[in-house]
Amino acid sequence: MQIFENTEIAFRHRSYKELKKAAMLFRLMHYPGIMKISGAIARTFIRLNLPAKWLVNPIIRHFCGGENLEESASLVDFLSRFNVFSVLDYAAENRQSEAEIRSVIEEVIRTMDFAKRNPDVLFSVFKPSALAPVEVLEKANSFYSSDSTSADGQAQGTENFRNNIRVLCQSAFERGIPVMIDAEESYYQDVVDGVAREMMELYNREKAIVFNTIQMYRHDRLDFLHECIRHSRQNKYHLGLKIVRGAYMDQERLRAIKMGYPSPIYPDKKSTDAAFDSAVSLSLQNIDSTSIFAGTHNEDSMLFLMEKMKEHGLKKNDQRIYVSQLYGMSDHISFNMAYDTYNVVKYIPYGPVNYLLPYLIRRAEENKSVAGQAGRELHYINLEIQRRNSIKKEKSWK
Repeated sequence: MQIFENTEIAFRHRSYKELKKAAMLFRLMHYPGIMKISGAIARTFIRLNLPAKWLVNPIIRHFCGGENLEESASLVDFLSRFNVFSVLDYAAENRQSEAEIRSVIEEVIRTMDFAKRNPDVLFSVFKPSALAPVEVLEKANSFYSSDSTSADGQAQGTENFRNNIRVLCQSAFERGIPVMIDAEESYYQDVVDGVAREMMELYNREKAIVFNTIQMYRHDRLDFLHECIRHSRQNKYHLGLKIVRGAYMDQERLRAIKMGYPSPIYPDKKSTDAAFDSAVSLSLQNIDSTSIFAGTHNEDSMLFLMEKMKEHGLKKNDQRIYVSQLYGMSDHISFNMAYDTYNVVKYIPYGPVNYLLPYLIRRAEENKSVAGQAGRELHYINLEIQRRNSIKKEKSWK
């Protein structure tokens, strides 16, 4: 049996009732029309600041840890029973006021303090757009490029953004808790990359504390990765990499058409898959100075990573290599790899409902745009439901 096909291990943490609810949810997500209407309704609730908890509560329970850190703590403990680690993601983004941004910084530091006390939480994480208005980041982007580490003449808003990131990276360093800087859309990713590099030079001298995120659906990211490895070796710091495929495919392509420039995204999934695997391979070749956090729901890419680790003689639980899937998705990957002693981390978003809604909309759109994702989830869930029904039927015959 291929490792991911063991549904007994994959879903032993789910009751029969929970599996039936999950099957219904992914069955709905399989239909683009329903997702489009649901997304439009959710965006309307956000725009009008209407109470939406009653509308999305079943979805929140499946994909999120809760509305606050305390609610999420019980989920962390539960997952640890199955050798699955956690990262708690405060789902704040696109914050505007100084008060909102300060609140985000304080909450992310709370997750770091929680992680320091709880060995089952291995990372902290934040969205750069939660630390500065998007328009500030767009303007700042002109000061940075992938091979630049300074920004002469930058506006005060840009400097505030840089300082906010430094506060979080320094807090992570002081607590010994790695922090991942999430990726953003391409037209303001350069400033994020530039600041992330500065932070790695400051705090990654002994080990990887600061991790930058590389979205491999961008056709320039392999070259960028080569440059990151070269720069880290030359400047003698550890490179921290979160490697993902990407979450803004539709927005990136539509903006490129609207603005009249070439799309930064690969034209097809095959190219993105190849780029992701190449990034994993290159990182493992440089594992002496690189730590990776590979986030994907793709079975082939996980099998590829496992094979490459074996080729390089790396232990399954090597502390420089982590794999991750979103909570509520790809349990057939997460729980089977954890059972086989790989370092598996579930990505658990939490926060107020109005913060979680944009996250949930993206997850729905991601399932819609990634060919077969919802169908694949449904396939494995149905297999486990059938397995349990068969056992129940056999017992009834005895």
